[in-house]
Amino acid sequence: MGSLLQPSNFLLLFLLLCMMVIYFLTKGVEKGEDNFFLNHVHVHDDDQHMHAHTSSSSSSSSHMELSWNIFFHKDDLKLGKKIPLYFPIKNSSFTPHMISKQESNSIPFSSTQLNKILEFFSFPKDSPQAKAIQHTLTHCELPPLKGETKFCATSLESMLDNLRQIFGLGVNFEVLTTTPMKNLIPNLQNYTILEVPKEIIATKMVGCHPVPYPYAVYYCHGQVSDNKLFVVSLEGQDDGQRVEAVAICHMDTSQWDPHHVSFRVLGFEPGAAPVCHVFPRDNLVWVLSSPSSAT
Repeated sequence: MGSLLQPSNFLLLFLLLCMMVIYFLTKGVEKGEDNFFLNHVHVHDDDQHMHAHTSSSSSSSSHMELSWNIFFHKDDLKLGKKIPLYFPIKNSSFTPHMISKQESNSIPFSSTQLNKILEFFSFPKDSPQAKAIQHTLTHCELPPLKGETKFCATSLESMLDNLRQIFGLGVNFEVLTTTPMKNLIPNLQNYTILEVPKEIIATKMVGCHPVPYPYAVYYCHGQVSDNKLFVVSLEGQDDGQRVEAVAICHMDTSQWDPHHVSFRVLGFEPGAAPVCHVFPRDNLVWVLSSPSSAT
């Protein structure tokens, strides 16, 4: 699921990442481009990956409630256990494109320049798209938690530059993603754990999650804490769908927002127990290369 990446070899990094997120095409952003963001964006205050900064109390959307079905208890990580999960899919034809660093640097990316950004993309100030842009900029500019490293990547090059700073120059790292064995059908169902979950021993890890924006932007963060990373083989109860899922257990949630949606789903308060979740297929998990595995 993860392949060795040489930080010094940009071409290899580029090709591998494009294979894993193939729907992100390296194309320019055009004003008025017909993509998912422009026509279908919905903004909610409970992005489940912006852990401690975010409250979930304002949303009742059925779509968002479906997307909450990524969380589970650590005790559920057992052979034969059934976990209700939902793996959303996105139409690649309407997904914002990843652009080059040169182009992203030419477009403002700051809440202080929100009006210029809206003017550039021709969005009215009171539009859903404007709210989405402001939402993303606000979260990207929030200070990191204690022990946290965070950044928002507006291009592949900027993502790799930040990862090199985190992992170290000349150090190899690899990327893991959740991988379905065939085309996923979005369906909330029980998934059975087919094998003993494989723990990936990683001294450093960075998770990158796509956030709403006219072009592809990733919110990336890593926490210096006792997180545990797993690869879990799953099979859907209803349709037999097989998924090799990347999952993480956050062992210390004491600093998280008490209104975070995970506590509503799992039924406990911050710091009371680990919060575990699978990564959706369009998320990226970066770790140092060649980590040892344990079961």
